[in-house]
Amino acid sequence: MIRIREVERKGDLMIEHQQTIINIKSDVLSLCVSSAEELNSFSEYFSLFKQCLNQHFDIEECCFLSYEGDTLKPINKENATNYHFNGIPWALFESYFYQQKVVAVPYFLSEKQEFQHLTHMMLLQVGQKNPRGIILFSSTPKWQEFSGSEFTEDLVNLIAQIFHYFLESIEVRQNELQYRKLYNMTDLFHSTMDIDLILENVLITIQENFPDFEVDLILSNDQDRQTRVRIKLFDYLSERPSTIEAFVSGEITTEHATDLNCRLLNAPIKGRQAIYGILQVSAPPAYVFSTTQKDFIRMLAHASGNALENAKLYHQSHRLISDLQLINETSHRLNMNLDINEMLLYLQKQLMKSFQPMELCFVFKAGQHYELTEASTKLFTTQEGQLYIDHVKKHFENTQDSLFIADFSRLISEEVEYKSIMAIPMLVEEHINGFSIVLHPDPYFFSFDSFKLMQSLIHHSSLAISNSILRDQLQEMVDRDHLTKLYARSYSDCYVESSLQNDDSGMFLLIDIDNFKRVNDTYGHQVGDEVLIQIGAQLRKTIGTRGICARWGGEELAVYIPNILEDEALKIAQQIVKVIPEATNPSVTISAGLITWNKKDRPEFQNVFLHADTALYNAKHNGKNQVCVFNDTMQIHSS
Repeated sequence: MIRIREVERKGDLMIEHQQTIINIKSDVLSLCVSSAEELNSFSEYFSLFKQCLNQHFDIEECCFLSYEGDTLKPINKENATNYHFNGIPWALFESYFYQQKVVAVPYFLSEKQEFQHLTHMMLLQVGQKNPRGIILFSSTPKWQEFSGSEFTEDLVNLIAQIFHYFLESIEVRQNELQYRKLYNMTDLFHSTMDIDLILENVLITIQENFPDFEVDLILSNDQDRQTRVRIKLFDYLSERPSTIEAFVSGEITTEHATDLNCRLLNAPIKGRQAIYGILQVSAPPAYVFSTTQKDFIRMLAHASGNALENAKLYHQSHRLISDLQLINETSHRLNMNLDINEMLLYLQKQLMKSFQPMELCFVFKAGQHYELTEASTKLFTTQEGQLYIDHVKKHFENTQDSLFIADFSRLISEEVEYKSIMAIPMLVEEHINGFSIVLHPDPYFFSFDSFKLMQSLIHHSSLAISNSILRDQLQEMVDRDHLTKLYARSYSDCYVESSLQNDDSGMFLLIDIDNFKRVNDTYGHQVGDEVLIQIGAQLRKTIGTRGICARWGGEELAVYIPNILEDEALKIAQQIVKVIPEATNPSVTISAGLITWNKKDRPEFQNVFLHADTALYNAKHNGKNQVCVFNDTMQIHSS
């Protein structure tokens, strides 16, 4: 009889423990569903989880040690222990969990005052992945009874999955917030050449993400200018070795600075051409920067380095233009708002007039190769002309000295037509950007004075030509949106205003991506950016050279085509709306507002955009994924 009762008792306990597992799963599901949008920190999640443990097992005291870089750190307790920042090496725990995932608290923890009331610890590990952490808790009679059942392993695995989900969710949210700030800052960097504004936003962004830490900008190349931003000047003689190492190597360094009672992280502010300084973050002495934090700081420093470099090049180009105004007639002429082709043609004319060569060319470096310009005579497009280019190119691989050859036939075994050669490098900041060659059939045709004069002309012209190339590149950056490569709004405004004055008709299409926030929230901003790029590419493909495509702002884009009939404008607009879902991945739809005009009824400049925006509002209001053509009744309705 007693035997039967024991069996019945075990059966009842089994059912009770099984029901406990079910109840915990139900609580967790409710927590995940109802609180996912409200909870932003691990402490909030852990607090609710502690309530769950207390309800089912009477466990009142517990804490969580998070696994971070082979160490365990308490992240739900504010305490004074040295472990709080340094972390406890995972190697101290690993052997305890060799056979079980729930064991007694080891001696090195129980000796600590903050952990002395905790009796057991539970390993949270999903499959073969790295541990997510350890829960320390005080055992209770209910727990002891449950831990002897066959459901213990199921419960431990369930809790491990819960914490894996919690931590993953929090990391995703934190990363999203960080990289959204980084994206916004990078977007600002691409739209300004104000060095002070760049430096201010670097400090603001880093301090927003690390509000309890001190941040310093240590810059090397700002000694020649005043700035309103608080900076330090980089000095090799006084900087710390870790700071110098970061500056020289271009890699992040960290240092436990005992003399400053802090831990320093040095991130190089690096552009494509040079390192411009160090972004230095000072944390508490025992703090350990995570890999994610280092990556964020690295990308922030890299973005600011590129922005500083672009701004410096921009300002440098303007200074070069001012300097060139003081040079001789040729350099002065080359700075009279000429494009690169006009400059080279003018310089070709000057060289032909001064030195009377039979053949002449200009060659510019493009990456690892050299490209022949249009301002060159036909000889250099032939195999015979390539012989001279190859010889000069090989010469400039070893030296920057100009080349003066009186009789080329003495240097080469094969028969050549042109004996006299002068070749002058185009130097910019001690680097060869290209070169010019003049040839004549007669040996000793060019005098040494001619050689020196050509050197002067080319050297004076090199900065002007290089500046023109740089100015075109900078203007391209101003005129184009850096992400989609469409025109910027400022450029499209000028284009539309000019068309209204000079053309006979035109169409303006304002486009908005439907439910774009859902794309960013679902797939992330990187995918959202890719969608914008895909739409921009499709718009350029559809419009071609008939008009322009622009990024109007955010997820709004615009198309303007001059000299187009109303019927054709509508067909193009409808075609764009139809093709965008097929050209995007993930597929999105667009809404669009269209306005057309002709010379009998020219609209005001501002009304073009206002009317297109009103038509777009109607397209959105009427169900999206369509184009609406503006009419006067719309304006009355939308107001």
